[in-house]
Amino acid sequence: MSGKDTSSISFTAHYTGYVWFKQGWSHIRLATRRGACYYYLLKPIEWLARLIVGTDIKTTLLSRHALLDRELERNLNTGHQQVLEIAAGLSPRGWSRIQKRPQLRYIEADLPAMAERKQFLLTELQTPANRHQVLTCNILADEGEDCLAAVLSRHFDVNQPITVITEGLVNYFSRSTIESFWTRLAHALQSFPQSCYLTDVYPEVHQHRFSRMIAQANRLLGFMTRSQFTLHFASDAEAIETLTRCGFRQVEVFNPDQENFGTRIPRAHGGSVVRVIRACQPAR
Repeated sequence: MSGKDTSSISFTAHYTGYVWFKQGWSHIRLATRRGACYYYLLKPIEWLARLIVGTDIKTTLLSRHALLDRELERNLNTGHQQVLEIAAGLSPRGWSRIQKRPQLRYIEADLPAMAERKQFLLTELQTPANRHQVLTCNILADEGEDCLAAVLSRHFDVNQPITVITEGLVNYFSRSTIESFWTRLAHALQSFPQSCYLTDVYPEVHQHRFSRMIAQANRLLGFMTRSQFTLHFASDAEAIETLTRCGFRQVEVFNPDQENFGTRIPRAHGGSVVRVIRACQPAR
């Protein structure tokens, strides 16, 4: 596991990085000792959550990651050869894809401390620097060299299709803030001949039989990450309407409960609390 100081990495990045490693999806260099500590400390809580609620954090993380991977592969198999993953953290997605696809250009974007840390790890893993790198990006900025539009125009070929990914990001922002980001993203992606945005979102859980317990867990997560974890959308239809209003022309919502993962991923018996969204600008 990584021995370099990881104090600048968030709790969720440590934990999710270790979950992916334990699942066999990541490299040991992308797992941290702190992530291992969180992973084993949470085991009794997750066992209790599965017993009472029918699901746990790990099941949710694995199902959303698998769905995002599936949709990314769908794009890569149909001509997308450039990817931007925003707030990638310790995600193994770029590392695993770049080894198998010699034409792929994969750029990760994050806050400065995380970007520096991830670039160090990718250098250790000897990933090709001309095709796989980590940049800083401020998704809330309208201008500047690290704003979203600048990153897309300076580091990608606007004559080729592109896929943009965010995982575990949008619910840490208010609905109005994330809609502003989606609007800027949809506008920036219009410069490309074909584009696709993939993300996960945690919807409102008023209809879930354990909605109160889930709400308490979300408040705890917000406290641990020093942020406000906000649930978005009362229905899949509302999510589709919102992304369409933000400027995306084709929007699909995937529910892990309706997907067949085989035996690779445990199923949320109490009902999934996450959705994966595919929002695209089709070929011109």
